[in-house]
Amino acid sequence: MITITGCTKDGRWLTNLELGQVDSDDLAWYWADFHNPKEDECRLLDSFFRFHPLAIEDCYHLLQRPKLDHYDDVHFLVLHEIEQKTLSVNEVNMFIGPRFLVTFHYEPSKEIEQARAKLLAGGEFGEHGHLYAAYLVIDKLVDQYFPAMHALEDQLLDMEVGNGEGSSQTVMSDIFNVRARLLRLRKTIVPMRDLLYRLTNSDRITGLKPYLAFYHDIYDHLLKLSEMIEAGRELTADLRDSYISFNSNRMNAIMKTLTVITTIFMPLTFLAGIYGMNFTNMPELEWEWGYFAVILVMLVVGISMYAWFRTKGWFK
Repeated sequence: MITITGCTKDGRWLTNLELGQVDSDDLAWYWADFHNPKEDECRLLDSFFRFHPLAIEDCYHLLQRPKLDHYDDVHFLVLHEIEQKTLSVNEVNMFIGPRFLVTFHYEPSKEIEQARAKLLAGGEFGEHGHLYAAYLVIDKLVDQYFPAMHALEDQLLDMEVGNGEGSSQTVMSDIFNVRARLLRLRKTIVPMRDLLYRLTNSDRITGLKPYLAFYHDIYDHLLKLSEMIEAGRELTADLRDSYISFNSNRMNAIMKTLTVITTIFMPLTFLAGIYGMNFTNMPELEWEWGYFAVILVMLVVGISMYAWFRTKGWFK
């Protein structure tokens, strides 16, 4: 489906235009949105708009890395839209021409709908042109990165200030899960940041200068998101190291306790082994109180060793 919105030279909005109407002298600029286009609609990228074959190929082959390419007077952008819950990525392609904006995407995009609604609502910059419309689309896409990032930050904070419930294996699994989600976000945000840097420092897009402040604002948002991702990755590394160290110390404490217990029972096992031998002429075997004496010796030895180890702090 193709949705075309146009702005006349006297500032009026025209919606649901046909492609045959976009060449009208009354139009100052127009925005054509390709949403889940059919095969014949896809061919219009070549037959009607005459876009570069490489850019058209990138529209068909998902999923491209966010990037900016210049083709004469048409500028091609690959943008990413993120699903907040799953962090799955939908590709949104954008063509910026001398007097038009073309967006191309297979999946529904509420950000594009919100940008169009804001554009049609007017306002101070509503009539300024297709570069402002492109800004609105990119801004709405980037705004959706923040909730996903904040959700991961909250999850990391819960891990950091948690009460220690749950097994170490579960905690480590959660840490690596968050780290993997941060990596998925990074694969989108860092290239988007580089794209905005190239866009704001490019002199090939005619008429961009009045809108540079808007695009710089998006770039600042992406810089902040990049810093949040790096901070999150460092925090996950610290949490991972902390849990590994905690488990190592816990294992050392367990092994120390077991070693102490084994050491206490070593002399007792020695005594039991001696009096368990089946020799006929063995001293003390005929004593009336021999059994009780040996038990008493074992108790004294065990208690003495326990008290000695405790004074050394081996049970702490």
